[in-house]
Amino acid sequence: MKNNQGKYLILYILFALISLAAKADDIKSIGVPYVQNYPKSLYLSGNQNWSISKGKNGILYFGNAQGLLTYDGKYWQQYKLPNRQIVRSVLADPSGIIYTGGFGELGYWSYKDDKLTYTSLTKLVPKTNPVKDEIWKICSDGKRVFFQSFSTIYIYENNKIKAINASKPFLFLHQVGKRFFVEVLSSGLFELKGDQLIPLKGSTPANSTDVLSILPYQEDKLLIGTSKDGLFLYDGQTFSPFNTPANNFLKTFQLNNGVKVLNKYYAYGTILNGLIIIDEQGNVVQQINKSSGLQNNTVLSLYADEDQNLWAGLDNGIDRVELNSPLYFYFDKTGQFGTVYSSLIYNNTIYLGTNQGLFYSPWKSGTQNTFNSFDFKLIPHSQGQVWELTVIDGQLICGHNNGTFNVTGNKLEKTSSANGGWTIKKLDDGQDCLIQGTYNGLVIYKKDARGLWRYHNKIANFDAPSRYVERDSKGDIWVSHAYKGLYKLTLSPDLSRVIATRTYDEKNGLPDDYNINIFKIENNLVFSSDKGFYIYDDISNRFKNYSELNKELKGFATANKIINAGKAKYWFINRGKMALVNLTESGKLSIDSNRFNILDGRMVQYYENISKISDNIYLISVDDGFVIYNGNNNSANLNKQNLPAVLIRKIEDITDTYQVLSEIGNAASKMQIPYSRNNIRISYALPYYRQAKIKFQYFLEGYSNQWSEWSTASQKDFTNLSQGNYTFRVRAQINDQVLPEETTFEFQVLPPFYASNWAIAFYGLCGIALFIAAKRLYELKLKRDQEAIEKKIQAEKEIFLKKEAEANERQIIKLQTEKLQIELAGKNRELANSAMSLVYKNELLQKLSQEIAKLKDGQGKPLSEDQSRKIQKVIDEGMNDERDWHLFEGSFNEAHENFFKKLKGNHPDLVPNDLKLCAYLHMNMSSKEMASLLNISLRGVEIRRYRLRKKLEIPHDKNLVEFLMEL
Repeated sequence: MKNNQGKYLILYILFALISLAAKADDIKSIGVPYVQNYPKSLYLSGNQNWSISKGKNGILYFGNAQGLLTYDGKYWQQYKLPNRQIVRSVLADPSGIIYTGGFGELGYWSYKDDKLTYTSLTKLVPKTNPVKDEIWKICSDGKRVFFQSFSTIYIYENNKIKAINASKPFLFLHQVGKRFFVEVLSSGLFELKGDQLIPLKGSTPANSTDVLSILPYQEDKLLIGTSKDGLFLYDGQTFSPFNTPANNFLKTFQLNNGVKVLNKYYAYGTILNGLIIIDEQGNVVQQINKSSGLQNNTVLSLYADEDQNLWAGLDNGIDRVELNSPLYFYFDKTGQFGTVYSSLIYNNTIYLGTNQGLFYSPWKSGTQNTFNSFDFKLIPHSQGQVWELTVIDGQLICGHNNGTFNVTGNKLEKTSSANGGWTIKKLDDGQDCLIQGTYNGLVIYKKDARGLWRYHNKIANFDAPSRYVERDSKGDIWVSHAYKGLYKLTLSPDLSRVIATRTYDEKNGLPDDYNINIFKIENNLVFSSDKGFYIYDDISNRFKNYSELNKELKGFATANKIINAGKAKYWFINRGKMALVNLTESGKLSIDSNRFNILDGRMVQYYENISKISDNIYLISVDDGFVIYNGNNNSANLNKQNLPAVLIRKIEDITDTYQVLSEIGNAASKMQIPYSRNNIRISYALPYYRQAKIKFQYFLEGYSNQWSEWSTASQKDFTNLSQGNYTFRVRAQINDQVLPEETTFEFQVLPPFYASNWAIAFYGLCGIALFIAAKRLYELKLKRDQEAIEKKIQAEKEIFLKKEAEANERQIIKLQTEKLQIELAGKNRELANSAMSLVYKNELLQKLSQEIAKLKDGQGKPLSEDQSRKIQKVIDEGMNDERDWHLFEGSFNEAHENFFKKLKGNHPDLVPNDLKLCAYLHMNMSSKEMASLLNISLRGVEIRRYRLRKKLEIPHDKNLVEFLMEL
């Protein structure tokens, strides 16, 4: 028992020391901080990066072998010098100007026409001191900018350049606050005051040769780093070697540059072995090289920003070291120990259980101010798969493919031959025993006489693989395996056998039979599944969804593993993603997952292992090593005063060919975009470089009505924008915390050419011209219409008069016709009367003739023939008197004009008697009257009528009288 108490005391001291060492703004000496690699294939520029500087807007500038390289946290961009020189030096001035230097070239970059443009200053250099070599360093005191080459220092001020020379070549110019130091080869260090080089007191070629770094030290001292002689302290009078463990390292691997970090540490880059970080006492706190995360061991430049990032420009690539990170890493780059399934610290030794065996290395817990380098070795006879490492009652137990072992130092002692010790736990039932899940069921362990855990018995009646084992409040044992189902076992009092077994599946409320795991949260059993966590209701003997927990856990509701992290704290692991869940406050659950994003996918799936070192320090097993998580480190908390604003990095025209319109967002004037090029892409970035989950949200006023969803996308295309004014607003969040500041970009899409101001003015002029023309045309038309109306009225008047005249004429004709008709009627009556008179006359003469024939003389004798003949002759002459006919004919022609002409014209063979008959027929006289007029018998009239029909060729169905009347 005393031995155990001593072990507990050691562990307590270990945890206390580690906790004391885990302060904010401290660099840990176990493992290495997170190193983010930026290879050449990512930034697409030259291998070598000679200098680094950060601008006021948060953009990083790198002097690269192919030009000036910029990085904003998302996008890399490259700019070339006029003659494509290497950029050896770069300085981002607070004014926003970027100064650069190369071979035979010095100048600055600034935004012109919304694009980063280079302006050379070589034309200002005095002709007596031309720039004929490399510009290696650029420094500034606000008003003056110093460009240093090996031969000359050029001072740029008020758009003029002054040259300073020394009797011998310079090495490098160094700035410490407002002071400037430079080494003159073979002459020692000098301080540049004004335009003069003043020898530094106490400096000689012996102690000031190959000075590559000068940094501020305690009490206004200087810490001077040389290439081959290590570090020196300078107090203003004398130089003294800084004899520390770091000196040998820097001498051996050749110090190349240095920078002060976190106000009390010093980072030095070397030519041969990466970089180291030392404290003010000279102790090596960190050593980072290619084997521990750097891409290359030659550090050409170093830069420490205000966000606790250390940037390293390498001979091949760029790296960012996240100082004061809550996560420190140790990776097996050589493949020495394989895949890590379990890790644990015990008795000042760190143990790694891997697929190749059990490895160990000293854990220097008492000397946390010096770098803890590990030397892992395989424990003899441990070869094979290690599943679990756990400490129970001060004893380290190793669950192995070949059995179970007690571990003491670098030795193993086998306690069980049961293959596959997956999990082992203490039964809290007062029996002081352990239960272990193996490949083939459950095993019980009890202590022997020495107090060591030993195999006691295998539990009978149950042989299923037992990946997870938990005991409930009633003493029943729950066993699960990812592919074999879920069991509840009731053991005999002596734990020797299973007396009751129940299996559970979908019939009991579980979502399915696979991936059901068992864990304890605050002494309550929970069952994980792909559909969320479930709890068991003993009364109904069914499982139900643990909706309250699932709702709070959100994305981790389907976690496949839970690991206890201390009092009311648990690690939830969901398919490679991990979160620390705090249940300290009753009824409230907090989830911290963002700071662990970097570990996503690095743990062995389904065999994730996290062991607790102290209250807030944990050892996390990853595929090829381990990670130390220090929860005391508050660097992950965002300092709102130092948070950057989102940058509008590029505006591109993507209508048909890609063309950069701007590289700075809002310029002096609002950007105007032609309507024919109204398809643009806006790229934006947040210059926040520490490991974090960054999302963006945008809103284009004039285009949409609300903010977009949060997304990791850092560019947005807008197509077919209509004419008008737009304001693009964008904001960011870091680890789900929304930054208060928004960035805006205003632009205008010009109207199409047919709707431009000039076009509108042209349309106005055209409108006026059209109005005038239309007015004139209207007036002309009005005049023409008036004339047409007048003509129409005149024509209508003429037509009216004509019609009136015609009407009058018709009336006259009518009257004349009526008069003629009256006259004709009168003539017809006269003609009829004349005809009747002739008829009467002839009838009278015939009667006289008849009466005369009856006359007798006095003797009663008829008259003599001679007398009768004379009287008859007179009567016949009266009846055949042509004068009557001529008189009748004249009257007939007056009444029936051209009647005889038509008859004679159509029928020239008609004789006078025929014409007389036609006239009498035309007058519709009876046969008797015609016989009288013609002095023939009625039979003679009929014969003449018959002959006349033939001469006139009248059809049989046509009446002769009608024919003649129609003539």
